[in-house]
Amino acid sequence: MMRSLYTAATGMIGQQTHLDVIAHNLANVNTTGFKKNRAEFEDLIYQTHKFAGTETIGGQQVPVGIQIGLGTKVNSTAKIHTQGDYNKTDSPLDMAIEGEGYFRVIRNGELYYTRDGSWKTNSDGVIVTQDGNPLDPEFVVPEDAVHLEVDSAGFITALDQRGNAVAEGRIELSRFINPPGLFSLGYNLYQPTEASGPAMDGNPGEEGFGSIAHGFLEMSNVEVVSEMVNMIVAQRAYEMNSKAITTSDEMLSIANNLKR
Repeated sequence: MMRSLYTAATGMIGQQTHLDVIAHNLANVNTTGFKKNRAEFEDLIYQTHKFAGTETIGGQQVPVGIQIGLGTKVNSTAKIHTQGDYNKTDSPLDMAIEGEGYFRVIRNGELYYTRDGSWKTNSDGVIVTQDGNPLDPEFVVPEDAVHLEVDSAGFITALDQRGNAVAEGRIELSRFINPPGLFSLGYNLYQPTEASGPAMDGNPGEEGFGSIAHGFLEMSNVEVVSEMVNMIVAQRAYEMNSKAITTSDEMLSIANNLKR
């Protein structure tokens, strides 16, 4: 009974973390390029009272042993890097990646990666993120540019009033062999880790890289209905574990009162 108290407590703690993950997903349902998280559980160690296959006095083998589990824990909160829905904005600076790949940005002199394609221009005409981090490679929109064209291969051209090109460049993308291994920095930015592997750079539409959809934004891949269902499951699991603690406490009370 004492063991069941601690075992059920691990279940309550795990479901609380599960709910934290769900709440984070729902809070970012409208965050551009956001990738949802999923809490993944594993069981804890077992107390083994009898091993399966143990030989009996009569020389036979026990077909099934006795193992008592000690609960659960959250093993990981995996990032699910599936494609989000597209939103047509027609904004000249909005871009979405159709397929694999991440935009590169420079923050404090270091490279970071993002799926957020809601670009802006700063006072110098440099294309930057909403936090002012410039796109890499850098592209400057001249003052006399009135129109911006970006094709699916990432070629970007700034045109003047006469339709002449006043600046040209190309957007480059990066991808990783294990995207869930990326470190989420916040601000829609990721950092590579040993688990994600090093960044592989390339051009849109080539060698497994996605293409660029100009005038679109990739929305969050959070599915509200699924998250609500997960929330109900987490709540019920939390209640069941709390019920196990209550039942164990009642059984301990009965045992304590046997002598009375």
